[in-house]
Amino acid sequence: MQRIQQAFQRANKEKRCAFIAYLTAGYPSLAATPVLAEALAAAGADIVELGIPFSDPLADGPTIQFSSAQALEKGATTRKILDAVSRLRKTCDVPLVAMGYANPLFHYGLPAFARDAVSAGFDGVVVPDLPPEEAQEWMRAARPRKLATIFLSAPTSPEGRLKRIAACSTGFIYCVSLTGVTGARRQIPKEILHQIHALRRLTRTPLAVGFGVSRPDHVRWLAPLADGVIVGSAIVQAVARAGQKSQKSKKLKNFSAQVKAITHLVKPLVEATRR
Repeated sequence: MQRIQQAFQRANKEKRCAFIAYLTAGYPSLAATPVLAEALAAAGADIVELGIPFSDPLADGPTIQFSSAQALEKGATTRKILDAVSRLRKTCDVPLVAMGYANPLFHYGLPAFARDAVSAGFDGVVVPDLPPEEAQEWMRAARPRKLATIFLSAPTSPEGRLKRIAACSTGFIYCVSLTGVTGARRQIPKEILHQIHALRRLTRTPLAVGFGVSRPDHVRWLAPLADGVIVGSAIVQAVARAGQKSQKSKKLKNFSAQVKAITHLVKPLVEATRR
């Protein structure tokens, strides 16, 4: 959790919002995951969120659904992803957040997952389909290990729910910008302003906005309002497109196409975080 706090503090000191980049772990392969995560950190990502693939990802749109299905087809499992994170931690100190659905985590065992996630090098966990009202067992497992428990707020969250989210969240609060699933959008709904203002009255925990954020103009608009922005589908799309191109050229090897693609995508987004 300390790495997450330091990332937000450093970004605030530099008068910008933190940039959080999402990857589907195991896509395009387990071997590529540490390579791509390091590339995101080198390109300026303050925090890297790694999605644990699941067959029924309720909150994810077509892009991340496809990447999750591909990762599962190639043999990605929670245990193998934790092993990949352990390898990443040997060379990279970027804060890491796991995004995993309740089913795989319960199947693994909540205390066991909290223990192994910390041991591998994760700093926090987002469980989109585990609301704070039902997360007591998870928080009892995560809190003693200083593993951040990151809950989601939504445009439809009433004040009572926002109070509970604010009270239970550590690391940061994931502010969902729209009703619907993940995926790049042309515009970010202005209703996110009400959600941010409501949470500001309840907590000093950093607020990071995700879902639909994909372009520098989105980031520039959100930078003065939020403590962080989360970009996911646009990055996964860049990885996918680069992979398709690399298959047509024998000269592109060892994930170089994916690394180049996400670097070119992320750097303008990071620059846009400056207030």
